[in-house]
Amino acid sequence: MNKSPYRFHIITQGSEYLPPVLFLHGFMGCAEDWQELFDVLSGTFYCIAVDLPGHGKTEVAGGDTAFRMEQVAEGLVNQLNSMDIDPCHLVGYSMGGRLGVYLAVHFPNLWQRIVLESTSPGLKTDTERNTRCEHDKKVAERLMHIPFEQFLNEWYQQPLFATMRQHPDRLKQLKQSRLQNDNAGLVKSLQMMGTGSQPSLWEHLPGITAPTLLIVGAEDTKFRAIANKMKAKLPQAEIAEVPHTGHVVHWEQPKLFAKLVYEFLNT
Repeated sequence: MNKSPYRFHIITQGSEYLPPVLFLHGFMGCAEDWQELFDVLSGTFYCIAVDLPGHGKTEVAGGDTAFRMEQVAEGLVNQLNSMDIDPCHLVGYSMGGRLGVYLAVHFPNLWQRIVLESTSPGLKTDTERNTRCEHDKKVAERLMHIPFEQFLNEWYQQPLFATMRQHPDRLKQLKQSRLQNDNAGLVKSLQMMGTGSQPSLWEHLPGITAPTLLIVGAEDTKFRAIANKMKAKLPQAEIAEVPHTGHVVHWEQPKLFAKLVYEFLNT
């Protein structure tokens, strides 16, 4: 048996005898991003979060291929197996949500219920993927060649995060937490598991049998549209649209997000 290239940094909260839920963060995030939710949900669920490869304190011993979605998914499943966790609920945001879709498609028997926040199954065409890869390459070059703090300021100026800028003090704290990341690790994650690099999963969506909740912010027009297209291929899915909220619903509306997750997983 090959040794895993991953030493995942994991945080857990709640009794291991409760139903387990795996939480997957977004790009530049970490396991601690879910702490507010854990404080609400850990009385009912065994909450598990990991730093994904290239992020936080997770160590990766393999080469660049260890950052690819296929390998990361297998590594996570092996990690859950080592913890005797089967079945499990799944909650994924953005990049973590894309990974969540891959896990749902390729390991369907592992998941009881799935929550996907502000995410997609990838890009449909080679042209779209090639264009996105070129974009991500430029982002990676900028990430490596300017001060990380400057990169973060530019990142959160994107229209996608406009509603987050209405909370300047909290956003400042979030940027400080992001500074704990390593630039080189983030670059590898972006190059190997970015939207342009991952396999398109659109045609595989009908194969997902677990009940699925798609959470989106009402102000996030791009991902609202994607969620509606996903639902058309996921007959067992429902959409929760959160008003006055943008891309990062769990950060902007943590109590409401926790309520949505709690009610859906308890259905």
